[in-house]
Amino acid sequence: MIMCILMVLRKKSRWKGSLILSGGCFKEEVKDPAAVARFVSDRHFGIGGDGVIFVNPSSLADFEMEMYNADGTRAEMCGNGIRCVAKFVYDKGLTDKTEITVESFGQVKYLRLFTENGRVKQVRVDMGEPVLRAEEIPVVCDGEQAVAEAIEVEGRSYEMTCVSMGNPHAVVYMEDVAGLEIEKTGPFFENHPRFPRRVNTEFVKVLDRNTVEMRVWERGSGETLACGTGCCAVAVACVLNGLTERQVTVKVLGGELEIEWNEKNNRVYMTGPAETVFDGCVED
Repeated sequence: MIMCILMVLRKKSRWKGSLILSGGCFKEEVKDPAAVARFVSDRHFGIGGDGVIFVNPSSLADFEMEMYNADGTRAEMCGNGIRCVAKFVYDKGLTDKTEITVESFGQVKYLRLFTENGRVKQVRVDMGEPVLRAEEIPVVCDGEQAVAEAIEVEGRSYEMTCVSMGNPHAVVYMEDVAGLEIEKTGPFFENHPRFPRRVNTEFVKVLDRNTVEMRVWERGSGETLACGTGCCAVAVACVLNGLTERQVTVKVLGGELEIEWNEKNNRVYMTGPAETVFDGCVED
């Protein structure tokens, strides 16, 4: 699963040192994290990435992740990013536990780390219960839920199913995902007036009862190679529309994720890899 997330460990914390996975090291406190996110995420003049995560101390969990999109806007949650956090804190020796908790935007997630030769290879994340009430996602619609809901975007009619996994998602089904001009369509979904806080949009083709393929347009970042919360939202939407079983493989441009929407406890579980791309330093 390929998604470039730049990891920052804040210096003023209970941990010594200041480190960035796939980024660099700051020698002083980061005073404007949004500006840092915009700078280092820029693929032309910065390092290049889909966003930045600051790893902070937490009073609620083992760690807090403070996520920023590539445009500097704050994100409530990042499914791929939280797996990167797990690898970062374990591989850097900030924890020796293989079951940890991570806080994001006040919500605590539970993670199980699968290691090999002292390094994290796979992470299973309890992503919690999906939010389906339209007003809580939020999305503007007449019903309590937005399932197979009609929407018009730039003069074309679509059907969407909306889910929040801590952040808002609109899932749209189509036959030709590969040929989609997502850079043209994505921004109009993201900024559609029916989404008060904008939206992440997943364009999905169902391959069989256990497999789907997806491309994603993320708010604040554009098209990315992967979206963990988006994969979870897709799995939930597929079940709601009767298209797949509750365990599904979601294929994206960057790889695959295994998603389960557990019928007994209503919780969504995401399992996938995390890899270190490089370490480095950024100087002001």
